[in-house]
Amino acid sequence: MRVVYLLVLLAAIACMVLVDRRFRLVLWRAPRRATAVLLIGLGFFLAWDLLGIALGIFARGTTSISTGILLAPELPLEELFFLAFLCYLTMVLVTGSRRLLARPKVHR
Repeated sequence: MRVVYLLVLLAAIACMVLVDRRFRLVLWRAPRRATAVLLIGLGFFLAWDLLGIALGIFARGTTSISTGILLAPELPLEELFFLAFLCYLTMVLVTGSRRLLARPKVHR
């Protein structure tokens, strides 16, 4: 049970990849640019987390569903995947919303 949270995060990322691929929203539309934006966002939020940890604002909680693997003090492995998911989700939602709003209205 120690990998449940990580597996759920990986499943959520896989679902986002399927949606992205189906509608060519982000990575399948402009892979280099999307990868750069994703990595910049991930770097920003990792820096944010590390600053919060250094200031004593963030702390790791212990649960039976996480791996217990730490990338840095108080920074669990799952946090990296969670932040990647949030960045990717935001990119897909913004791009998908723009596409939906730009569609001409169909009158029935």
